Amino acid sequence: MAVREILYYPDARLKTACAPIAKLDEETGVLIQDLLDTMIDSGHSVGVAAPQIGVSRRAVVVDVSGSKLGRDNNHGQLVMINPEILEQSGQKIMREGCMSVPDYTGNVARAEEILVQFLDRCGDRRVIRATGFEAVAIQHELDHLDGLLFLDRISSLKTNLFRRKKR
Repeated sequence: MAVREILYYPDARLKTACAPIAKLDEETGVLIQDLLDTMIDSGHSVGVAAPQIGVSRRAVVVDVSGSKLGRDNNHGQLVMINPEILEQSGQKIMREGCMSVPDYTGNVARAEEILVQFLDRCGDRRVIRATGFEAVAIQHELDHLDGLLFLDRISSLKTNLFRRKKR
């Protein structure tokens, strides 16, 4: 459909909790395809959430299969509508970046393993257990649905936030 423009922090739309998607209609289908097109077009993103493209709805896409951190442990391309984490365990600190905060990365503590339920693109209910980098990526994207950025999860901006090197 379309590659959409990514909103950048401090855009207020990134800090707003999103509404659930009530029905899977043509509008939802367009949103999902736009999220996928935007993620793929970036060439480096492993996920995009609807609020990052200015849509305050509970939908994300995640695909860590092309990343060296996720290629050996993933569920492929995930379309997640109204996702909800049911269980989480362990803790892992990883360096995260975000297309909406392009100049910085930060060390963030996340659950190492999660059980998440969601509707897929066809409206079927799915429940998956994700671990490692895929679990981190899913949690990062789901935070966007609640108006949170990785910046909100950094324990110390002084010691755990890093300016990204210019390419």
